[in-house]
Amino acid sequence: MHSFKILALACAITAATAATAHAQEVVNLYSARHYATDEALYNNFTKATGIKINRVDSDDAGIVARLKAEGAASPADVVLMVDAARLYRGEKDKLFLPIRSAKLEEVIPANLRAQPEADGGITWFGLSTRARVIAYNKAKVNAEDVDSYEKLADPKNKGKICIRSASHPYNLSLFGAVTEHIGEAKAQQWLQGVKDNLARPPKGGDTDQIKAVAAGECDIAVTNSYYFARLMRSSNPDDVAVANKVSVVFPNQSSWGTHLNIAGGAVAKYSKNKDNAVKFLEYLASPEAQTYFANGNNEWPAAKNVQTDNPALKAMTQDKPFKSETIPISAVGSNMAKVQQMLDRAGFQ
Repeated sequence: MHSFKILALACAITAATAATAHAQEVVNLYSARHYATDEALYNNFTKATGIKINRVDSDDAGIVARLKAEGAASPADVVLMVDAARLYRGEKDKLFLPIRSAKLEEVIPANLRAQPEADGGITWFGLSTRARVIAYNKAKVNAEDVDSYEKLADPKNKGKICIRSASHPYNLSLFGAVTEHIGEAKAQQWLQGVKDNLARPPKGGDTDQIKAVAAGECDIAVTNSYYFARLMRSSNPDDVAVANKVSVVFPNQSSWGTHLNIAGGAVAKYSKNKDNAVKFLEYLASPEAQTYFANGNNEWPAAKNVQTDNPALKAMTQDKPFKSETIPISAVGSNMAKVQQMLDRAGFQ
């Protein structure tokens, strides 16, 4: 979204806040989630609590830039982002307010939230998860040749891989996780091997990589799970045809497990409605809201013990649980600087 549009929306938030301050409680939301089903979430929260949500939409980078520019004058109460590394960066830039919430600490696993501050406060919580999976042309590639992230660098896969920009947050988070698992030296070699196996220079988004596999431009791609699920559930026959030509594997089931990224939330540092902000985050971690996340954007719940019934996710996993990594997702963020340096050394952009 262009900056002047964001500015206009933020001004509207400020005006709306002033106009309704005496009539209705509010939460001012800066959100990088752009999914139509989230509207139902927000409406249900207002119906249940009477708290109105005023929302500004941007992307993660735009939200961070805006919070920095606004400083203490920011009207933001809650921030929703769609990448662990960006949440970690926001934490380190002190853009979030550490909070204590027994409800959130009970239901959100420790590895899917920020590490506690000295006083026990936590700056951000994962609210949904998405797996970074490997898609492959099932007519040309055997699943066992792509059943781990390490095999993306195997010479047998030379000239077969499509991937979006290595510096995109989804890939940076994956590379940060791999670095955490195997160490910087081996990760450097691995990144060089992945680059050497590319079928073409990185370009496009995750859906483009899946379509390139179906079209024969490459045989293997890296994608977030929900992009493939969208194609499976699409009403467009062309999308379904793409999905039918491609299979996915959840890597590293025999070792550390598949990398998970998160969408998550935080209370903005200068929130003027802190109690309402915490209530909203607690609501997003409720079984009702977690089900919306799962069905609306084909994600898995971050909260414990929430069952979902998404047909695409069930088909992708053969309706069986898969092993996911358990490293603290904050460690992924802490590896970002060294990952970017490794990419620079490999000439992998």
